[in-house]
Amino acid sequence: MEKRIIILGLFIAVNCLFTSCQNDGDFLDTEAESSLDESVIFSNPDLAKGAIDGILEPMGQTDSYRGRFIPYYGFNTDTEYNYSSSSTSSRSGLFHYDATPTNSDMNRDRNVWAMMYQGIERANICIRGLRTYGNPEPGSDLGQLLGEALTLRAVYYADLVKTWGDVPARFEPITSETIYLPKSNRDIIYKQILSDLGDATDLVAWPNESAYTSSVERINKAFVKSLRARIAMVAAGFQQYPDGVRRSNDPELSVQDMYTLALNEAEDVIASGKAHLNPSFEGFWRSYNQEKLTAGVESLWEIPFAAGRGRVLFSFAVRHRGADQHTEQPRGGSAGPLATVFYDYDKDDTRRDVTCVPYEYGNPIDGFAQQELTNIDSWYFGKYRYEWMDRIVTSTNDDGVNKIYMRYAEVLLIAAEASNELKGPTAAAPYLKEIRMRAFPSAVHAEKVDNYVSNLTSKSGMLDAIIKENKFEFTGEMERKQQLIRWNLLGENLAEAKEKMTNLSNRTGEYADVPTTLYYKYQEDGETLDIYGLERGEDQNPGPEYSAKSWDVIEEADIDFIFKPGLDPDNRQLWPIWQVFIDGSNGLLVNDYGY
Repeated sequence: MEKRIIILGLFIAVNCLFTSCQNDGDFLDTEAESSLDESVIFSNPDLAKGAIDGILEPMGQTDSYRGRFIPYYGFNTDTEYNYSSSSTSSRSGLFHYDATPTNSDMNRDRNVWAMMYQGIERANICIRGLRTYGNPEPGSDLGQLLGEALTLRAVYYADLVKTWGDVPARFEPITSETIYLPKSNRDIIYKQILSDLGDATDLVAWPNESAYTSSVERINKAFVKSLRARIAMVAAGFQQYPDGVRRSNDPELSVQDMYTLALNEAEDVIASGKAHLNPSFEGFWRSYNQEKLTAGVESLWEIPFAAGRGRVLFSFAVRHRGADQHTEQPRGGSAGPLATVFYDYDKDDTRRDVTCVPYEYGNPIDGFAQQELTNIDSWYFGKYRYEWMDRIVTSTNDDGVNKIYMRYAEVLLIAAEASNELKGPTAAAPYLKEIRMRAFPSAVHAEKVDNYVSNLTSKSGMLDAIIKENKFEFTGEMERKQQLIRWNLLGENLAEAKEKMTNLSNRTGEYADVPTTLYYKYQEDGETLDIYGLERGEDQNPGPEYSAKSWDVIEEADIDFIFKPGLDPDNRQLWPIWQVFIDGSNGLLVNDYGY
């Protein structure tokens, strides 16, 4: 399959500019030999494509998206828990809202912060080159490539702002006058990337309408519009500014304007028919693990890791303790859903058993491993499974599986939320119904889709239902943290999660009927567990052929480290800028938020 996070030879000439701008400020005011080639590179679609591909290369660097941002950002939430949280390592501070600028896992000069800006600089050079030399008209190859460059720059900025808040705004290639910049108000960045994405929608093709857009590894119109809708919702939402948690004061980023923009873009995608839900939730995740890359279905765009790069399954898959029949990479299991999540699902919800897995693959004997029950406080994300792959991963550190950046289910929930705010719950109902129709078997649609949604008659009730639906749809995708922040629910929901974990451990309140013993045996394949006792009320021994396992107390430390006692997560919504970048900023960068 085509994989694009590699340094392309065609990009080397342009890349000379990037290297020099980090080492020699004077060089930036001279006419570099590589800059003389821009007229050739950006007027030729094949050469320009190589340059656009190079915008993504920084994501695959060791301490970038590959090894730091994807594995670490997004924890801990009311649904997702990183098992390093309770350790004494420096990374635990990243997860329980106690990071410091000198964090040893992050305070490195090639950390994801630097790699994001390297990607932005490459995008800036491509955008300038294409606009200067390429005549990038809608429907043309060079127009498609300019739309891709604008979108990829927006991706980097969206991730910078959600992680650090106010950051330097660079929308032109670096010069000696701009090599050092202070932070900009993030509202300026939001408005710029929303405008850029508006331009990109006119330039790129819908999924499968051109050779460029046949794969989820390339930018298409459905993704651009969906990303624009997501960013609009975030820009209008609550977030931590230097003066506190609030919505933006910029009238151009009002709830009315941003939700209208988001709804229009989401409805365009829905009406296009160019993306849709997979009929089966499990079927979608199986196809993802099988690395099916055809555009025009549920996955809108994926970060395209090369076969020897990327750590999505390495970090998040169901744990394998040794090289076995499914993988030669004994990894996975660095994070999982909170123990309460499984019991918060409706028992008929087909997303539950895909999302929440109570077992791992144990130490293999002669290369064969069995599923083995974990403890009640150690679940895994079942969306990521080596055992669902079509190939055996042999690398010791990387699995090469893409990271889904956005999928169609989010578009439906954006449409539901924006419709509810602007028009009321009746307008939101069809979008919420579509999500739940996929989640529940048809035999219970009357009760759990139609009746459930029709009873949501107030805006507040519909919003609460949408918030819950996001939880059940996206647990394990590390999108929840930003959503909780924009709803102004981060601190509140984390505190509730700690209380719920205590209630589950004590079998009180809403978890009083959760069994304290599991019973298990193996199916005929000798690998797969047959489990009794996971369902509420299953508290009778099913027979002598089953073995018993305690399913009892959750360790207090695991409850405490959802976030650190004594800290307010709403005062730590953002990571600090790492000290190496503060020190290298010529005195222009500073940390806010009490860091």
